[in-house]
Amino acid sequence: MKISPKESWEQSLSLIAQNVSQQQYNTWFKPIVFEKYDEQTHTLLIQVPSPFVYEYLEENFLGLLSKVFHRCFSANVRLTYRVVTDKEHNLSQNIEADPADAVKPKERKATGLNQPPTVLDTVARDLDPQLNLHQTFSNYIEGNSNKLPRSVGLSIAEHPNNMQFNPMFIYGPSGCGKTHLVNAIGVECKRLYPQKRVLYISARLFQVQYTNAVQANKVNDFINFYQTIDMLIVDDIQEWLTAASTQNTFFHIFNHLFRNGKRIILASDRPPVDLQGMKDRLLTRFACGLIAELEKPNEELCAQILVNKIRHDGLSIPNDVIAFIARTARGSVRDLQGVINSLMAYSIVYDCKIDMKLADRVIRRAVKVDDSPLTVDEIVDTVCTHYNVTQANINSKSRKRDYVVARQVSMYLAQKYTKMPAARIGKLVGNRDHSTVIHSCTQVEKRMMADKLFLAELQGIENSFKLKQ
Repeated sequence: MKISPKESWEQSLSLIAQNVSQQQYNTWFKPIVFEKYDEQTHTLLIQVPSPFVYEYLEENFLGLLSKVFHRCFSANVRLTYRVVTDKEHNLSQNIEADPADAVKPKERKATGLNQPPTVLDTVARDLDPQLNLHQTFSNYIEGNSNKLPRSVGLSIAEHPNNMQFNPMFIYGPSGCGKTHLVNAIGVECKRLYPQKRVLYISARLFQVQYTNAVQANKVNDFINFYQTIDMLIVDDIQEWLTAASTQNTFFHIFNHLFRNGKRIILASDRPPVDLQGMKDRLLTRFACGLIAELEKPNEELCAQILVNKIRHDGLSIPNDVIAFIARTARGSVRDLQGVINSLMAYSIVYDCKIDMKLADRVIRRAVKVDDSPLTVDEIVDTVCTHYNVTQANINSKSRKRDYVVARQVSMYLAQKYTKMPAARIGKLVGNRDHSTVIHSCTQVEKRMMADKLFLAELQGIENSFKLKQ
């Protein structure tokens, strides 16, 4: 059934409303008055309230109008504006779109993600958010290392129109869970607000798309597409440090999104202050929202992550094995997941139980192994971490019980794991003599025989040395 031009115009407005913010729609599109459509000449005449509105539409939304009118009217729409120049005297001027910018559909080749998106993506089909649907808040375990960014991220997902903490800049070392967190924000926002245009993209892919857009002379289409996003998530932006042109283009996209109340979430392996090579005008914008650090998960959080994944995968792993993996994964969530996946594979293929021997074997293949011998400094540092003391405390003359225990344990482990004589160990641990070292070792051995909890403590410390042997 053929619809009238008026109905086609109403369809156009509906499509436009789906691809811009409510504020943008009310400001720039709601005041437009449909006048007529000539089917013979394919000419669409619309009235705009001022020259400023006309110029703004031409500069910022011509691509969107092109795709919408192509879909709702015809393939070769000639757009003409009736611009009101004097409201008091009811004066107006008809302005036809420049031929070079005429509202004509542009052919789009079948392309992959590497190809630059166009505004056609905003109209012809739903946007693929490119999110990992398995990375959610439900399986993102909270701990001290991620409490702040996780809480803020969840709040952003639940209230995306609240511009507090915009942009959100998350940084931390590789494997700490940055990608999982930003994906979780996007997934939760999309779940709560299906109409929101959410997009996750790596900085590398963004740069590739931009480069291809330059080569295809489609930079404007590329920019127009990204300016339609409600929540833009860019991962690993440190990839842009040497890409000045990409930075410049993102600067304009950032400004547009920010001014129009859109959400921007960025992830990097370092804070903005350390992004040497990033333009100052971008850095100042990164810093105007929230800068949140994601630390590597501590041993306790690693254990919780392991338990959650083990439960999800239906595995049975002894607690001592879980504790060993948590200590030796070195705070990397990726390593934790890789170890569990490998243990599951070994268990199934060889029909064997998951025990400490198998865990040690798998970890040696999943985690980078340091084959160099242990040093006294490394041993002391590990002991300090366990007992929450400093090397200065251990090396001091203090007889405080915590310091004495840490000092004696350090000497015992140094004697066990290095080939140094007692005199050398004593020299390195507080400048003691060899008799102090021998006495410390004797005291530790006696306590190990009488105190099972103390024995378990030492075994825990030693397990973290296994990869060094």
